[in-house]
Amino acid sequence: MKTNKTLSAFWTYFLIIAVAVLLAFNYQLFIVPNKFAPAGINGIATMIQHKLGLSIGYLSLMINIPLCILSFFTVSRKYAYKAFIFCVTYSFVYLYLHDIIKLESIQYQANGVDTIFPALISGVLSGVVYGVCFRTDASAGGTDIISKVIHKYIPEFNFFWIRFFLNAIVALASLFVYADPTSQNIINYKPVCLCLIYCFVASYFGDMMTKGVKVATKFTVVTTHPDEIIEEVTKNFKHTATKIQVVGSYSNDEKTMLICVVNKHQVVEFSNMLKSFDDTFSFSETVNETYGNFKKIK
Repeated sequence: MKTNKTLSAFWTYFLIIAVAVLLAFNYQLFIVPNKFAPAGINGIATMIQHKLGLSIGYLSLMINIPLCILSFFTVSRKYAYKAFIFCVTYSFVYLYLHDIIKLESIQYQANGVDTIFPALISGVLSGVVYGVCFRTDASAGGTDIISKVIHKYIPEFNFFWIRFFLNAIVALASLFVYADPTSQNIINYKPVCLCLIYCFVASYFGDMMTKGVKVATKFTVVTTHPDEIIEEVTKNFKHTATKIQVVGSYSNDEKTMLICVVNKHQVVEFSNMLKSFDDTFSFSETVNETYGNFKKIK
């Protein structure tokens, strides 16, 4: 049991380090060369680097180390450790890539043409990073840590509005930060559009990663033929079901309710199977992921 916990912890921290490295490469290869700001505090750091030359790596450390210390005392030590490892790894890898390794040959430099593509690519990669962080109860720093701290003391507070307000500021500020000084009285909306595209794609893929890939369908069946249906389910679908005795509120007749989770590709076949039984009612729901130890334990 102790060995399994150690392996699980090792795998968790390995994933955190891996996605931190991925985010550093993402910024160096797709975001910074194409002059647009991503979401959140990292977006602000990106614009500061563009205007003042102060590296995102140093800015990330300056912002996130105090936030990690705050989360250590307010959220949990384990969460703070994970956030600290992510932020330090990301910052040092970013600085290493910027100062030591020359990446010009593999950077996506759109040069103002078709810049939507690096925004899409970087959004996908960031979505993967945020999804992994959420599933491992880690943090990419910035607003994630702030939201955890606020939720700790004000659980009913909707942090969505703060995140939305911060991203709106980043998008609006990028309109002026990345403006072409040679083009007078001409407003360039491209950085704003790229920021919004990045936010949407990153949120979409992050949400998809959070929900998981084991999407299934749950059938709730009320019937007078429970044993026959369970036999069909076991034989043809290699699943089983949970039986619950229920009473109809209108007729007061006793029936059996079956709960069964099947794979997506089995939905149509399962529905057709139910049609062969009279006095049977059913409805289905989407299950984002199934949890538990389904291995046969001797």
